[in-house]
Amino acid sequence: MSNKDYLIQILKENKVFEKGDFTLASGKKSNYYVNMKKAITNPEILSTIAKLITDKISDDNIDKVAGPALGAVPIATAVSLESRIPLLMIRKEKKGYGTSKLIEGELCEGDDVIVVEDVTTTGGSLLKAIHAIQDNGGNVSRAFVCVDREEGAVEAFEDANILLEPLISVNEFF
Repeated sequence: MSNKDYLIQILKENKVFEKGDFTLASGKKSNYYVNMKKAITNPEILSTIAKLITDKISDDNIDKVAGPALGAVPIATAVSLESRIPLLMIRKEKKGYGTSKLIEGELCEGDDVIVVEDVTTTGGSLLKAIHAIQDNGGNVSRAFVCVDREEGAVEAFEDANILLEPLISVNEFF
């Protein structure tokens, strides 16, 4: 089974949403935390997410599926395996050794890429990863996030002419 209701059910069963005082990646304070690292280390949740995203892109001509490090890499990998579309991994910054690449995997000029993420608040870090793909010749018009906190990410993506498609929003969960 792979639908939104089932995803919500298994996220609840695995206590992915935690109450308390938290500082988010965006720097904002929150009284709840979406612990997607806990979710994406669970094979059933990861498989469900991969199937949901693959269903949404099955009629598209996607060349690559990408995920920014760290949280989105397992999601992008699972989608790659489910969809049979090659994988890209986007580093937060270039490493200072080896090939010094920001993007791992083969991105070709003109590739149509979807980008996945675990959680969005404002969408800033995901947009940064998308800009890295665009700066290196890839086209990104769609992105998927497992959980949108509904704090501006969808609107930020609209401003960038990219469709951000949350699998679920926090309001649907609560």
